[in-house]
Amino acid sequence: MNTHDLVAFVAMVETGSIVAASARLNLTQPGVTRRIQNLEEMLGAQLLDRLSKPLKPTAAGYEAYEHGRRVLRMLDDLKSGVANDGVVRGEFRLGLTPFLSEMGLSGPLDRVRAEFPALAVRVVSGWSPHQVERVCRNELDAAAVCLPDGATPPVDLVTDDLGAQPVVFVVARNMKIAKSVDLECLSRMSWVINQDGCGFRDVLKRRFDAAHLPFSIAVEALDSELRLSLVARGVGIGLVTPVGLKRSAWRSKLKLVKVENFDPAVRAWMVHRPPAGRLARPIKTFRDALDDELQALTRL
Repeated sequence: MNTHDLVAFVAMVETGSIVAASARLNLTQPGVTRRIQNLEEMLGAQLLDRLSKPLKPTAAGYEAYEHGRRVLRMLDDLKSGVANDGVVRGEFRLGLTPFLSEMGLSGPLDRVRAEFPALAVRVVSGWSPHQVERVCRNELDAAAVCLPDGATPPVDLVTDDLGAQPVVFVVARNMKIAKSVDLECLSRMSWVINQDGCGFRDVLKRRFDAAHLPFSIAVEALDSELRLSLVARGVGIGLVTPVGLKRSAWRSKLKLVKVENFDPAVRAWMVHRPPAGRLARPIKTFRDALDDELQALTRL
């Protein structure tokens, strides 16, 4: 097998197109196509559904991709293992959930880049369930995710529990509402919240469903500051971490609301498939640095 052909196929699957794969590999589009065709001939199977737009792997293609990523990772491990200088090289595909992106892309990422300068770190943002699935499918090497408190990652992954992450309820400062309300009162309000897939949203939905109460959404928005600006204008009630509220430009126009017998939280996890191989040290470095950031938040 020509590993260059495998690299081209993997790049096409991960980028979603021949054009993007050619840009990643610095090859012409015909060059990428030719390498994928070579791999198909060698394997005796059609790997891409060329009638679909955009191109998608066939069932055989998905299986070839999963095995191919493992082969390429083993080759990277081999190269790092026999290198005389002991330098960790290759690619580190790291997934982050939006809640952890601000912290993960500052100190922890800088620490990994400083300790492993020859390692190409590629960060992918996405909701936690999707990130966990991508780690399971070997599309990511590791991911930092948030799951509803009480939920755990799949047992076949290596997991590190980074602790519970609390949130608070906020409304516009001029809104007439008691400082402490019950869940039924909360259910009569509309929410300004993350899009579906957010761990905090899942916690809320589960709690309202368990109480057989409605969960009405006014606005879905990914950006935290945008959500808080809408809450400050009276559009609805929102969720925010204590540090997020402290850092927000809208904090003077918001006020906290205590909900009786309900303190929502999610739990942060670092997950990866075993064995970590050459990436064991970079994963640990990132995990430890992120844990430091999260611990620092609890002291604010």
